[in-house]
Amino acid sequence: MRETEIGRPVIVQKYGGSSVADVEKIGRVADSVVAAKQAGNDVVVVVSAMGKTTDSLIALAHSVTNVNGSRSEPARRELDMLVSTGERVSMSLLSIAIQARGYHAISFTGSQSGILTNDRHFDARIIEVRPHRIEDELSRGSIVIVAGYQGMSYKREITTLGRGGSDTTAVALAAALEADRCEIYSDVDGVYSADPRVVPEAKHLPELDHAILQEMAEAGAKVVCAQAVEWARKRNIVIHARSTFDRSKETIVAPPGTKQLAGARAVTGEAKISFLSWSGVSSSSVVEGLQRAGLAYKDLALAGDRGSAIIPLLNVPSADKAHDALRAALPHVEISNDVATVSVVGDGLAGDGTALGQFVAALTEAQATPRALSAGPLRITAVIPADRSAEAQRAIHHVFVK
Repeated sequence: MRETEIGRPVIVQKYGGSSVADVEKIGRVADSVVAAKQAGNDVVVVVSAMGKTTDSLIALAHSVTNVNGSRSEPARRELDMLVSTGERVSMSLLSIAIQARGYHAISFTGSQSGILTNDRHFDARIIEVRPHRIEDELSRGSIVIVAGYQGMSYKREITTLGRGGSDTTAVALAAALEADRCEIYSDVDGVYSADPRVVPEAKHLPELDHAILQEMAEAGAKVVCAQAVEWARKRNIVIHARSTFDRSKETIVAPPGTKQLAGARAVTGEAKISFLSWSGVSSSSVVEGLQRAGLAYKDLALAGDRGSAIIPLLNVPSADKAHDALRAALPHVEISNDVATVSVVGDGLAGDGTALGQFVAALTEAQATPRALSAGPLRITAVIPADRSAEAQRAIHHVFVK
């Protein structure tokens, strides 16, 4: 933990879009930030765009590409220029609200905050943080408000970090500032053993280690994004996941302690994917095709000239355009779009095969025939028909999470 020159601990808070969705909520967040300042902390606040602003801006971009009934794909650079304005609105309004309460606040964009990224647009990754302006303002006693989800590439281009990127902004700043902790505020009071909207009996998880939460995030859990957890794990940042307006519960995510909880911890599902499978096609040509389409892959499985891969579509401007790009780049590969993944995450799942057998039995009960299965020490995942995802998650949770 690093303290400022006059001995105050630094905390980083992140507020999601639902937390700053309207003027009343921005006022309540301002009160919460001021309370943290009054408690003797130096406070850096990262904000997302208000409500569904980002979705609205993306829809607006697609609407202006309609020429004579034909739509094209908006350039990713211009999308970044457009959607990055959403966080600028939130940061300036929150700063104004805090100033109205008698405290000095200043807002910075991602680039002004020293967040440097690679040169990918719409799903960039942070490569370095140089928070000199933030440190200067903290030393003056200011509350610093930072626009999440965005940075600047080494080419001095505005970039955005993909869905959940404000989480990554917050954790990366916490690491660079050697903050006491990073608090992630959203509309849920921490991490659950499943999505409560899908699995009503999901259980609140008061503690998790970084590795388990990262596996959950990679497999579709949405409380904290995977890139943010990766930053936290590498730099030992403690995350407190909380509800913005109900502080009765939280989930603390920290490096593993001396007492580890073995067995399954959570069940996750991911809907926005495509599944590729091929035979008689070189794997190198598939990877090259994905590069031409500008798409990432995960859970790649290879056996000679046969293979499969999952293509996550959460961070693409348009799933339909991504499907078209896949078909054009990989004409000899079978592409399935009406699929989802379901996973169970926990420690020691590889074991003696018992967990895998239970997992397959739960899928059978849910009538969710798997297209593919993968298993490792922390996660078992199946690709299944999309319309069986909810039932499969409930069946797996019933078996694994006691």
